[in-house]
Amino acid sequence: MVSPDFNLLVVLDALLSENSVLRAADTLGLSPSALSRSLARLRLMTGDLLLVRAGRDLVPTPRAIELRARVRAVVEEAQAVLCPGEHIDLHTLKRTFSIRANDGFVETFAAQLLAQLSRTAPHVRLRFAPKHDKHVDALRSGELDLEVGVIGHSGPELRVQALFRDRFIAVVRAGHPLCQGEITAARYASFGHISVSRRGLANGVIDEQLGRAGLEREVMTVVSSFPAALALARDSDLVANIPERQTEKSRGGMFSFPLPVPTTCLTVSQIWHPRFDRDPAHRWLRDCMRRVCAPPDGSAMEPDLCDASQGCH
Repeated sequence: MVSPDFNLLVVLDALLSENSVLRAADTLGLSPSALSRSLARLRLMTGDLLLVRAGRDLVPTPRAIELRARVRAVVEEAQAVLCPGEHIDLHTLKRTFSIRANDGFVETFAAQLLAQLSRTAPHVRLRFAPKHDKHVDALRSGELDLEVGVIGHSGPELRVQALFRDRFIAVVRAGHPLCQGEITAARYASFGHISVSRRGLANGVIDEQLGRAGLEREVMTVVSSFPAALALARDSDLVANIPERQTEKSRGGMFSFPLPVPTTCLTVSQIWHPRFDRDPAHRWLRDCMRRVCAPPDGSAMEPDLCDASQGCH
């Protein structure tokens, strides 16, 4: 049996990243003819064309798209194995990390995270990016270092680590009628509600649970963030339904209570691209994030770490 030429993995990674023989050749410092010969060998070994002509450009085949993330991960792992471990001096480290998180998370945790970073790495800066969507392209390209939130479907190569569990509660202004007496599902549903949805959705799990009890609430308005929902609830008789831990500071002086209908808990996680797995500065940032988000009772979540294809939420 002929041993595979593992150098071809580096070539394949460059080809799938650039979608161009010329650009891949330039990246690797090889001639276009040498890259073309390597591409021919790769096509023979994989039984697939990998890159095909589309006008003046090359486009990946479905098989190439399937291989792209796996090949990148293998090449990065090999590079990490062959490179010496890097020691960093946090006191002199100068770096800006980009983190995508919702407004509630930033309001609750950002100040504490910045304080912890400044004590050990005074030249590190954080940029919090708005959470307009959950597209993972920015993680793959390196535009983002971390995403923080409830993880749904994402790229199979991405790494996910749980930070804390949260639950939805209801919040009303001080002096609201719901501050007195038993809060039944019927009383809860009788008031106007605020829905929080970046996609503009008015209904969700709460409405499904109320429907099972033969009840229906009226959503009076839809906003895109939890701080906005709290601001509205503070100055009206509307009910805001928000995550408990991520709104601890912003709901001060308001009346909070458990939802009178069953809902599932949320797991808030940090997610990153595997290119940063062994980056010492990035690992330090992730450790700081875990410490800041640890439950206030001192208990720690299991350090579960997996890739996003394994259903970590």
